[in-house]
Amino acid sequence: MPAEDFLPFAVPDIGEDEIAAVAEAMRSGWLTTGPRAAAFEQEFAQVVGARHAVAVNSATAGLHLALEAVGVGPGDEVIVPTWTFTATAEVVRYLGADPVFVDVEPETLNIDLAAAERAITPRTRAIVPVHFAGLGVSRIGLETLAAQHGVAVVEDAAHAFPTVSGGALVGSGTSAAVVFSFYATKTMTTGEGGMVVTDDDELAARVRTMRLHGISRDVFNRYRSDVPSWRYEVVAPGYKYNLTDPAAAMGRVQLQRSRSMRDRRAQIAMRYSVAFAGMPIQLPATAAEGDLHAWHLYVVRTEAGGRVDRDGFIAAMAASGVGCSVHFIPLHKHPYWRDTYNLTDAMFPHATAEFDRVVSLPIFSGMSTEQVDRVVTSVTEILRS
Repeated sequence: MPAEDFLPFAVPDIGEDEIAAVAEAMRSGWLTTGPRAAAFEQEFAQVVGARHAVAVNSATAGLHLALEAVGVGPGDEVIVPTWTFTATAEVVRYLGADPVFVDVEPETLNIDLAAAERAITPRTRAIVPVHFAGLGVSRIGLETLAAQHGVAVVEDAAHAFPTVSGGALVGSGTSAAVVFSFYATKTMTTGEGGMVVTDDDELAARVRTMRLHGISRDVFNRYRSDVPSWRYEVVAPGYKYNLTDPAAAMGRVQLQRSRSMRDRRAQIAMRYSVAFAGMPIQLPATAAEGDLHAWHLYVVRTEAGGRVDRDGFIAAMAASGVGCSVHFIPLHKHPYWRDTYNLTDAMFPHATAEFDRVVSLPIFSGMSTEQVDRVVTSVTEILRS
């Protein structure tokens, strides 16, 4: 079929307000980190209810900085779920530490906190739970685990804005840090970008220093002054992880739209769930009463031994003009992680079993009613054929 008739799995929801904000930022002359990035940080911190928000150029960078700030280094272990994108684990290796992989809950595909607790050793410095698809990991479970074992929690909230867990927004809890993603397909976007939020003054200061070469003064503060302010000190071998002002300008508009965009995703998820009830697929887990699912992803699971397997379902959807994806190929199945840490399918029975069944259907806030109906029609015809 013509390319213009194909419905992609995800499309960024960018309007004229975002375009105007980026153009204004470019005309201002602030092409690197400047006043818009600073304003974006303040506004984001206020929304999630955190003392500090530090803008970075990706969630990967944010995870790296947060783990460095809590003291992860060579010889340490960091617990991560196998059900995640490789960035969650690779940042541990950046610091010379070792990821320790654990299985997930079969219903939610979130980290199995009981398995995480069993994996704690004297070398464990941190745990990185992933709020998969936008469904929050148990807030009480995380707080209990951290308190009982003295490990730092750095939440991978790449899918989780705005997510409510335990009655409060992800980002407002007691974890050492929470890291959000603003990648193009996420619930809000800056193109590429991310945010580290924390209530810890020292951790925030360390992240700010290390995101820009280990320089003791923020680049915005060094260049905005009306008096000479050229002097600075390098206090550590840092990185180049700052967010630009044009990206922050886009993010500020997206932040204002974030609740309405999330609500549209929820409407689409509800339409799917009603339409697919009783069909031979497993629907995604939903949030507990009083909580909120961000619906970054809508993940269904084909029936084991059914008339169509996962790969056949994806191929049939593509033939009907609808793009799908898979989230995720568990890390223990990738050659680097498998071979480096001698991982086997038997070590992760839930992730291994569910991987062969999962399909992510299109869900993005800019989807029209007609596009949603196309997905419903395609799924229905494939499952009933």
